[in-house]
Amino acid sequence: MVDDGVLHIAEITDEAGRVVARYSRYFATDGSGLIRHGLYVAYHPNGQIAGEVTYNYGFEEGLGRDFYEDGQLAAEGHYRAGKEEGVWRFWGRDGTEQEPAQYVAGEEA
Repeated sequence: MVDDGVLHIAEITDEAGRVVARYSRYFATDGSGLIRHGLYVAYHPNGQIAGEVTYNYGFEEGLGRDFYEDGQLAAEGHYRAGKEEGVWRFWGRDGTEQEPAQYVAGEEA
């Protein structure tokens, strides 16, 4: 449960002040700390998106994607309860699709 329904937006920056990651979080009701909930976006130093995934009460859930610095898709697949699940696809820097991988509960099958 989200503590009082308040999500707090967090930004992580590098030494130069560039945003490295942006995400939402809430305080755990048991006082154990902050829990990610909602979209998490990581950025390359040039400002392009490096990766994105949605968190559901602290666990990655649904589609996750990684990108090269030029914005080209590098990998995509799904998470269930924080673990890779199903087919993950990968692309080389030249855009060619690489060998996919199959995951079951975070383990490569």
